[in-house]
Amino acid sequence: MEENHKPATSSSFKKGDDKEESSEVEKTEKETKSEQPQSQDIDDKEKEERAGIKHTLQKSYDDIETFLSKLENDAEAPDIPDFVHKYVDLVEKKLSKHEPLFHDDGSFLKVVDQISRLYKHLSDSVKAPLINRIGQIQQQAMCYLEDEFRSLLEEPDLKQEVVADQHGEDQSTLDQSKEESNFSGYSYQVIPKLNKIAKEMIFGGYESECCEAYMVTRRNIIDETLNKLGYEKISIDEAQKMQWEALEKNIPPWIKAFKQCTKVYFSNECRLVETVFSGYPSLSTNLFSNIVRGVFLQLLNFVEAVATIKRSTEKLFKFLDIYDTLRDNLSSLDGVLPKWAEELRNEMTTTRCRIGEMAIFIFCDLENAIKSDTGKTPVPGGAVHPLTRYTMNYLKYACDEYKETIEKVFKDHSKIERANSTNKPRSYEGDSEKNKYDDENQSPFVGQVLRILDLLDSALEAKSKLYKDIALSCIFMMNNGRYMLQKIKSSAEIHQAMKDTWCRKTSSDLRNYHQTYKRETWMKLLGCLNVEGLNVNGKVVKPVLKERFKSFNAMFDDIHRTQSLWVVNDKQLQSELRVSISAIVIPAYRSFLARFSGYLDPGRQTEKYIKFQPEDIETFIDDLFDGNSGSMSRKKP
Repeated sequence: MEENHKPATSSSFKKGDDKEESSEVEKTEKETKSEQPQSQDIDDKEKEERAGIKHTLQKSYDDIETFLSKLENDAEAPDIPDFVHKYVDLVEKKLSKHEPLFHDDGSFLKVVDQISRLYKHLSDSVKAPLINRIGQIQQQAMCYLEDEFRSLLEEPDLKQEVVADQHGEDQSTLDQSKEESNFSGYSYQVIPKLNKIAKEMIFGGYESECCEAYMVTRRNIIDETLNKLGYEKISIDEAQKMQWEALEKNIPPWIKAFKQCTKVYFSNECRLVETVFSGYPSLSTNLFSNIVRGVFLQLLNFVEAVATIKRSTEKLFKFLDIYDTLRDNLSSLDGVLPKWAEELRNEMTTTRCRIGEMAIFIFCDLENAIKSDTGKTPVPGGAVHPLTRYTMNYLKYACDEYKETIEKVFKDHSKIERANSTNKPRSYEGDSEKNKYDDENQSPFVGQVLRILDLLDSALEAKSKLYKDIALSCIFMMNNGRYMLQKIKSSAEIHQAMKDTWCRKTSSDLRNYHQTYKRETWMKLLGCLNVEGLNVNGKVVKPVLKERFKSFNAMFDDIHRTQSLWVVNDKQLQSELRVSISAIVIPAYRSFLARFSGYLDPGRQTEKYIKFQPEDIETFIDDLFDGNSGSMSRKKP
């Protein structure tokens, strides 16, 4: 009973002769899925027929081998024995029925090798009909080999390829993982088969078909593997149309994919191609070049796409992540990419420089963010301005998490800047500004941070003028200055970079604002306790005394009501202000009260003009700067 099958694939090499029929039946079931399983019982007559064909083919194979040996040692035109025609008939018949020639002992490849050798030796001396038949048989056999080649290549264990990066393992574990997975996930049994097929196809003149099958299949597998890591191809046009939040989500998978490629995939690919195409170094080099170059440029194209999007300060840190990835993994390529791959290194360096420049521009755009904050509404209660919080947290995060990278980017950019004076961020322009912040002993990054801090300080000073109350403007400047100072001191990286110069200046400014605040508020209050004009000819003028107490009460009440609404969130600064105020007001009030309270008539007059005791003053001072409405009535004793 004859059966129709597809050309032999991997089963051609994997099943024994005694299991040949069942293997073909199983394969037919999988491929058609519509046919009912056929009986595996083969009658004795068919078994004998098959055994006879195999015996005949094996004997013909031996005869052909002897004939080929003679051809290779005899330059004369050969006489074609009858067994050559019989051999061709047998092979053609087997192939036409889509039956494997032999089981998994390499016999099929030996037959293909014989057909290729016959074609080479007889093509110039044998009549057309026979050589055409041999050529057709060879072509058909090569198609089978190509199918088998693709089939074997399409079945690596991709899980082993991604396991190392997914678990964040170190380099020693990566090496162990590579060893266990063998060649990009292929088993040790598959590799020799791939090598034999490649050699046979190349020998038979089907080098281009073999290389094309290898290159396309391996590229698809790498793409599939990267896709399993979450990486997606994104063009420049697509990137420019995407919202930043969507594009940002693709950066971590890209980083993971890039690291895997440079540390694992490319190295494995090199080993694989060199082994599969052993004996053909030029061929394996070209294949590796084409595969790696395509994947590598695809990964760099993603970076180019990211570099084309509109700049904004919140994007800086993702750019720095990309820059770090490109910089840190360049050395990983040195052991994989040969000298001819200098182009890829140059592409990577160019892309890294572009991302670095973009990071510089974005960081310098923080200046523009400060300058563009031109709001005319003062922050209620003189609290820390949102611009201050944003800028200082931005700088702190940049220094704590990325200082080394940003320093490297700024240094690289300064080299580019010297080489190309037209390629400068706007903030670098202007000799006066450059001379003010640039120091040969100071990194360009620190200079830029100082620019930003000074610009922020100037912006805050301008915003302080939005307050009509000078005392409140001083509270505003103290709040913001203290916030800036605390952020600097809480970051070891940025504090070290500032070298205390900025901190000393800011601390001095805070003291000055503190003194101005006391002068504008509390020294005016103490003016009500001035003894001048109270004594006339040695006697206390009671109407003047009453007016002094009345003025003090009214002014203190107004200060308490107003400044209880002011905000000082920094507890230390709040405490310092309260202690300072108490130290000024309470002793002066206690002294004035002790000296002059007796001149008022006890009872009603005393209650009318002496509203506060020193303890009350201290209690009410503790109400200040909480941002709450103060009520004296509820606190009066």
